[in-house]
Amino acid sequence: MKKLGILLALMLFSIAGQAQVEVDAEGFETFKMQEGDTTYLMKKYFLVFLKRGTERSQDQAEALKIQTAHLAHMDSLANIGQLDLAGPMGDDTDLRGIVVLRVPTMEAAEACVKADPAVRANRLSYEIHPWWAAVGSKLR
Repeated sequence: MKKLGILLALMLFSIAGQAQVEVDAEGFETFKMQEGDTTYLMKKYFLVFLKRGTERSQDQAEALKIQTAHLAHMDSLANIGQLDLAGPMGDDTDLRGIVVLRVPTMEAAEACVKADPAVRANRLSYEIHPWWAAVGSKLR
């Protein structure tokens, strides 16, 4: 329930424009949000929706080669600290996966995604959205 409160408060801050957004030493936008006696440091990340691309006619060997290169790209982003979370969807729809990028700008997020071999091969397309989360948030 506390997480729902955080989400609602964040939405109110976004709508009202009351949050004092600052840029940290690494170039990331942040702001502090008070929830009861707890202060959260909110940070802007970029949420990427990987979707089924327009070019899905590759044979099995080529598709495997592209997928292997895609996973290597994701691994390289994680190794340099630009990828915080990634994974495939659990169903067979046009939405193929989600990625959370830890980069300071939309342009940096675009560069990460456009360098993905699966995106370059048009096997995947994408949408990128700015996304705020409390620093230190994690899945349970």
